[in-house]
Amino acid sequence: MNQISDAGPEPPEGWLKTGDLKMHYLDWGGTGKPVLALHGMASSCHWYDLVIPHLKDGLRIIALDQRAHGKTDQPSTGYDWPTLAGDVIAALDQLEIQRTAIIGHSWGASVALSVAALHPDRVSALALIDGGFSAGPRSPDMTWEEFKERLSPRDIYGPRERYLGALSRQFAHCWSDQLEHMVMTMVQVEADGTVQERLKPENHEQLLWAMWSDPSSLKLSQVRCPTLLVAAERRRQDGNDAFLRRRREQVDAAQAALSESQVVWIPDTGHDIGYEKPEELADTLGEFLAGTTRSSTGRSQ
Repeated sequence: MNQISDAGPEPPEGWLKTGDLKMHYLDWGGTGKPVLALHGMASSCHWYDLVIPHLKDGLRIIALDQRAHGKTDQPSTGYDWPTLAGDVIAALDQLEIQRTAIIGHSWGASVALSVAALHPDRVSALALIDGGFSAGPRSPDMTWEEFKERLSPRDIYGPRERYLGALSRQFAHCWSDQLEHMVMTMVQVEADGTVQERLKPENHEQLLWAMWSDPSSLKLSQVRCPTLLVAAERRRQDGNDAFLRRRREQVDAAQAALSESQVVWIPDTGHDIGYEKPEELADTLGEFLAGTTRSSTGRSQ
């Protein structure tokens, strides 16, 4: 299994003011093609901490804390796709980046997809990491209440030991001090030392409503840049054959909807590929981004 024990010092952090929203980011530096990294729901920009050190050569990488996540402000509204995409565009404007590749994980892949669909002139390449291609109801018979319940926060919060204990068991095969530091950036530490999901329940529900009422996968056909679909090929367990078949059907449908795409399956991993297979994910992203540099340089869309 891949485990990074020494990924070097943490990159400098920065702040952006976009309208009334103060946004936090990590600046991984580098020169060359700009890349913006977007994390998943209830996560933070640190999700990429094990991946980017293997990816950053020849790239200029920024990892952004999105609205209500990490150290970025948490307003009471603005959790629809157009507003979330607008946050990204405003951040790029502040960073004076006219055009960038965007990589997104899980819900962050749906945000990245929305940026590419709604602002095609700003996105040179798109990488969707185990997300974006299947956002929305998992079956036509699922109700909103069932969807909301299925994607409700996990019951792992409370005492720090409970939270870290649940995650260290889940990721026992790749757990490290650095991974512990990463997951602690994704929660709010209360005065009594307990931890809670930083994303407030009412805002979590707004994000889920956007996924339910406006599935981001419907925007796939609007994307005009080269796109990489990275899918986790889950470890086989009893009873999950149907799940794996549905996943392959979703990925196949997404690839068919895209005008220029490729698919890479990462075997023997769960949803958090960046924790379990960081070097393999970095290699996959790096190869894709290198392949799009020449075709995207100077091209208008």
